[in-house]
Amino acid sequence: MNFNQNILSLIRLFSIKKIDNLYSFKNDYSEGCHPRILEALVHANHDQQEGYGDDDYSNLARKHILSHLKCDAAIHFVSGGTQANTLVIAATLRPHESVIAAETGHINVHEAGAIEATGHKIEYAITPDGKLSPELIAPLLVKAEDHHLVKPKLVYISNSTELGTVYNLAELEALSHFCHQHNLFLFCDGARLGAALTSTQSNLTLADMARLCDVFYIGGTKNGALVGEAIVIVNEALKTDFLFHLKQRGALISKSRVLGVQFAELFRDNLYFELASHANTMSMKMAEALKQKGFDFVAPPASNQIFPILPNELIARLEKHYGFYHWKKFDDNHFSIRLVTSWATDEKMVNEFVSMLQG
Repeated sequence: MNFNQNILSLIRLFSIKKIDNLYSFKNDYSEGCHPRILEALVHANHDQQEGYGDDDYSNLARKHILSHLKCDAAIHFVSGGTQANTLVIAATLRPHESVIAAETGHINVHEAGAIEATGHKIEYAITPDGKLSPELIAPLLVKAEDHHLVKPKLVYISNSTELGTVYNLAELEALSHFCHQHNLFLFCDGARLGAALTSTQSNLTLADMARLCDVFYIGGTKNGALVGEAIVIVNEALKTDFLFHLKQRGALISKSRVLGVQFAELFRDNLYFELASHANTMSMKMAEALKQKGFDFVAPPASNQIFPILPNELIARLEKHYGFYHWKKFDDNHFSIRLVTSWATDEKMVNEFVSMLQG
């Protein structure tokens, strides 16, 4: 058995291994990466390549991604979402400028003050579904009428959002128009962009993202890659000197081909979208079963994250077999939980989950 076969045997052996004897619906990065990506990494292992983003694989990945964008964009590969968010926001804003986000936005609640550590204030709007709109942003602009307050300059959205909801074309067009009208940059956190674009409730494409956003990123870590995100800079003003920011913040890695190989494989064909679509299909199967039992949700199910509101006794029964996060207490008898499916979620385990609900 050769080295490649050994690697694939290990993948199969651990493909449905449970965490602490519980099948995990906690997140979409419990598994490693899609076998094709691991094969591609092994195949490229002994190639001698340039470093710091100039390798053949990164350039090939850029070529594949640009074919979807249908525009001239600068593409940079980094290791993770928080790094991408911090880099883009810090590189875009001047010291006195702030970023606007949803209250539930990842930069506001799950990044340990990474944005604030760069010296920039986050101003947030309260939104029931995790999405921003011109109506929610407008009041935050009125607050900053003179130089005694920070000046909002960038609008941060996530697609899909932290509540699993997705933007449609009309919503993103409205946001983009509003931002241009008020001289604001529009930045989209795309950690789960694959799930958003393949949602049955979305009519957006990667080309739409490039047309309507000044900058966004394509998440690989949560969609079949071992690690990595692809920052896409469309606005010419934001491209200048971005490589300096990458280097200064430790994001310009010497073995850049580790990231390039993965994105080249994800976008060589439709693998990126197929993996995201699978995650959504598994999630919607659970959502439909929950709806049929009469359960409500924190936000309407749309992608691979769903947030059902369940009786405490059912939660206690489910958590004997499955891993998931308790999200928010609703009353003494009900809690919302977060269920997340991935590119590798086993349909057999989803069917068992559904059977347990119906039992």
